[in-house]
Amino acid sequence: VQLQASGGGLVQAGGSLRLSCAASGRTFSNVATGWFRQAPGKEREFVAAISWSGGTTYYADFVKGRFTISRDNPKKLVYLQMNSLKSEDTAVYYCAAGPRLGKYEHWGQGTLVTVSS
Repeated sequence: VQLQASGGGLVQAGGSLRLSCAASGRTFSNVATGWFRQAPGKEREFVAAISWSGGTTYYADFVKGRFTISRDNPKKLVYLQMNSLKSEDTAVYYCAAGPRLGKYEHWGQGTLVTVSS
């Protein structure tokens, strides 16, 4: 599976962005996918994940109620809707995929999200 993230940009605090992760390959519909982020000077951290069916989702505590992960298997897309953005959400966001939640073997390049206060 090859992954391509997009949708990042500059947004004011309180605003919204939707990130997309486009996948190529034949097996997208049976892989779990996740979003991670890495802020300047910090380690990469988990943001959200979704099972292959879309029936199970997980979120980091710091995004619960603000971010929503979803997927469209026929289109081979995974989305991260980000609302009520805060300056601390500024980071490079990465999508990842793997055989099950928590086990990610494929990573896309990141997309930069900058939230101005």
